[in-house]
Amino acid sequence: MELLGGCYEQVLFGFAIQPGENWSALPDFTHHAHTASLSAVAVNDRYVVTGSKDETIQIYDMKKKVEHGALMQHDGTVTCLEFYGSSHLLSGAEDGLICIWNTKRWECLKSIKAHKGHVTSFSIHPSGKLALSVGTDKTLRTWNLVEGRSAFIKNIKQNAHLVKWSPSGEVYVVVIANKVDIYNLETASISGTIVAEKRISSVKFLTDSILAIAGDEEFVRLFNCESQKCLCEFKAHEKRIKEIYTFEMEGLHILVTASSDGYLKMWSLDLEKVCLWQPSEKRRHSFYTFKSCVEEGISAGKLHLLKFRHQYKY
Repeated sequence: MELLGGCYEQVLFGFAIQPGENWSALPDFTHHAHTASLSAVAVNDRYVVTGSKDETIQIYDMKKKVEHGALMQHDGTVTCLEFYGSSHLLSGAEDGLICIWNTKRWECLKSIKAHKGHVTSFSIHPSGKLALSVGTDKTLRTWNLVEGRSAFIKNIKQNAHLVKWSPSGEVYVVVIANKVDIYNLETASISGTIVAEKRISSVKFLTDSILAIAGDEEFVRLFNCESQKCLCEFKAHEKRIKEIYTFEMEGLHILVTASSDGYLKMWSLDLEKVCLWQPSEKRRHSFYTFKSCVEEGISAGKLHLLKFRHQYKY
């Protein structure tokens, strides 16, 4: 299992994570991937792809630990990347395009003019048949990925910067500044809204009903999507949080946080206790903390992207 982080200093960092009674993180590699800061990272069972302000998508082969090539379809900063399984990759950029890539031959199957402004975020439905995107044209768009066309356009009257499906695909959230709008797929309408004190930088679903939220402050908060109530909050860092990532392993819900001072922390969450948490209780501590700088002389103080990659046998 590997933790991958991208930073403003153009470097991709890799850490080998060893789970157990005492977890550990060992530096695995650093890769100077771009000529400008990294802006997006995605992983599948073999490849890591990174997007950048240099307008390219770089491919890194994790099996061979070598560069695999570059994709140069976009004319603007690459803002978002997401794999669907091992067969396809979607990319979005400030040129307003969403590109669909075949990951066997690494060719662009379709280039869609998705937004009149920048594409700020997209999310692929768990079925792989739909995707949502938001951009600087104040629209939320639904895409039919089977036919590669627009299915629905909703005017949301503000520029959203994040969109995310729930694990089941029955709910999705749209983030605008410090506000999270929760949508129901069947009605395509807002079922509730969560308002944070400061701008939100990252949201991740732990389950269909529990959403983790972090932003321009030191706290992580877990919310119930149905009631919009805060279930739990804890101070994760001394500086603002840039990114969070979650995964489940052996019955444990693991939350990883990255802060603007370059520290990474891993948290083990007991969701049963989270739901019973009281504000007067002592806040939990991380069970593993490490600095994102893995080589002397390399600063990762601006690390802002996180992905986990589980080890596979080829």
